[in-house]
Amino acid sequence: MDLVTIDEIRAAAELMADRIGPTPLEYSRALSGLAGVDVRLKCENLQRTGSFKIRGAFTRIAGLTDEERARGVIAASAGNHAQGVALAGQWLNTTVTVHMPKDAALPKVEATRAYGANVVLEGATFNDALALAERAVEDTGSVMIHPFDNEAVIAGQGTIGLELLDQVPDMSTVIVPVGGGGLISGIAACLKALAPDVRVVGVQAAGSASFPPSLAAGEPLDLPAVDTIADGIAVKRPGDLNLVHVDQLVDELVTVDDGLIARALVLVLERAKLVVEPAGAAAVAALLDGVAEGATGPVVCVLSGGNIDPLLLQHLVTSGLSADGRFATLATRVADRPGELARLLATIADLGVNVVTVEHHRLSRTLRLGTVEVRLEVETRGPDHVASTLTALRAGGWPVEVD
Repeated sequence: MDLVTIDEIRAAAELMADRIGPTPLEYSRALSGLAGVDVRLKCENLQRTGSFKIRGAFTRIAGLTDEERARGVIAASAGNHAQGVALAGQWLNTTVTVHMPKDAALPKVEATRAYGANVVLEGATFNDALALAERAVEDTGSVMIHPFDNEAVIAGQGTIGLELLDQVPDMSTVIVPVGGGGLISGIAACLKALAPDVRVVGVQAAGSASFPPSLAAGEPLDLPAVDTIADGIAVKRPGDLNLVHVDQLVDELVTVDDGLIARALVLVLERAKLVVEPAGAAAVAALLDGVAEGATGPVVCVLSGGNIDPLLLQHLVTSGLSADGRFATLATRVADRPGELARLLATIADLGVNVVTVEHHRLSRTLRLGTVEVRLEVETRGPDHVASTLTALRAGGWPVEVD
């Protein structure tokens, strides 16, 4: 398989020039301090449709013949590619049908429909939706707009590399979220052609890391299942073309767990004032995990998307605060007599801990007669504050643990 060329990427940039503008590159003082390197954020979460996917979708559909566009296009997506294809189809006057998993995030489904696409909700995972989309292509004669395994799509995503070279020509490392591999294939193809010394690092969620075994086997392999909060990169199988690009052009591939992704998401929200989805936070998670240690120049984290359900955001903020030691659940026991709960809460207040919820349980086989189990959700100032709180409460006679 041939790699996408820099000429194809430049042609894609010219094609989309009047429709899709460059996204900002922001310096992050907070992340730079944490990582010990100069950190910049490539804000694809601020792109049209909320992610980088519009680049590849537009490039692919714009390259179709009039006859192909008249047949309509079909895509499969967990949400971001869906919106990109829907908007590109609207711009280029073709009918769009998108197959999405039945539990796809509601805001992504509604946004896709708002751009004029017909949405089919079927299957439990992205790969299920992809199989259904491929079957629909055979039945209808429509054109498949694959989310990552296509030369035009890769070339469109590669335009991010051109922007990076203009915005931070002295960058030493770029960290890119990886699902099926379209984004990193395009960026790597661009940078290795024009700035081969730039280190390209891909990052996958540990629960959907399909590239490592596929690279080891020399062919795309299916994971038995995917399990991650980062639905945007929850892909069971790499693309054939993408595996070749990653194998030949990417310098390193790492994985991060969901806890670190949640922490990164909260950090970007709180310190950079940017809303990203879990997949969009994956590059920052890898940064926090030390992937850029020793970098001699600016390090770019690609924030690939910002389309997140507010309910999931609320849950992830809580998870991220817990991972960062600023939110904790404490479990202890108190004597079952008047004033004991009040004494516990007064002690906690004196320690500067804010109580969010209190649960008071009398019925448990493990409870000694005359005692009550108390569970407290609390806000703290960090891990040291949690540790000092536990020490003080135990010294006061309460057998407290973090649950």
